Amino acid sequence: MPGQIEAVPDQAQAQAGQEPARRPRADAERNRARLLDAARAAFASGQASVSLDQVARDAGVGIGTLYRHFPTREALVEALYRKELDDLCASATALLATRSPEGALRAWLDGFAGYVAAKREMADALRAVLASGAVTISQSRGRLTAAVQVILDAGIADGTLRDDVRAEDVVAMTVGMFTATPSIDGGREQLERMFGLLVDALRRPRKAE
Repeated sequence: MPGQIEAVPDQAQAQAGQEPARRPRADAERNRARLLDAARAAFASGQASVSLDQVARDAGVGIGTLYRHFPTREALVEALYRKELDDLCASATALLATRSPEGALRAWLDGFAGYVAAKREMADALRAVLASGAVTISQSRGRLTAAVQVILDAGIADGTLRDDVRAEDVVAMTVGMFTATPSIDGGREQLERMFGLLVDALRRPRKAE
């Protein structure tokens, strides 16, 4: 009828008693994962500055999609940091499913190296997140300690790792290795050697025959 406002699709569906059509949540989750992957790669490239426009382009989405997930640069950096930490902590149990406790510990240390590298790459952006209190060092250390404890418990149970070692000490020693080791000029090779020494120190001595 003249002057009658035509109902838009969502209104028409509501009038008909139907739920409005919604974009599948899986799409949003995929976009978020792609944005985080793109941000991780951008920070790892060594660029002096990583722009949000670039992250969106690399992820194959529009800048509006990026802002819906991450309203600010700090929000993106915080999400990326949390993802790196989540992945590293979850890997302890996953590694034990396919490796011995000793092998899982060695592989976990390699993963820790990637985690620290990611923090170095986005250090400037991460400072603002830490300053805001959204992420705290103590919380991160606590989660890392819990992950190491999972591996130590498995090694203690099968008699391959020492039962007098505290997980927080392992984390502190590992962090100290990175602090004392340069990220270039043979630093990674030195880390590999120190990782080997640490695993040897945590191995339970065999009883004399």
